[in-house]
Amino acid sequence: MLWLSEILLRNHDLDSFESLLSLVKAEAGRGERFFRMDVKPPFKDTPENWEDRLEAAFTAAVEKH
Repeated sequence: MLWLSEILLRNHDLDSFESLLSLVKAEAGRGERFFRMDVKPPFKDTPENWEDRLEAAFTAAVEKH
């Protein structure tokens, strides 16, 4: 299972929500099947619909594989 908090802890160099989206897609492409959003991303550009956007990015990448 992929946890958002783990992604953020492992990748201190992330500086935007868009870079987080790319990383979530990459993680999903490596075979992760489940994704849990246990924290809110701390970026200035984090949109109000951040949960929907992260879930959509993860799901789209999983469905490709």
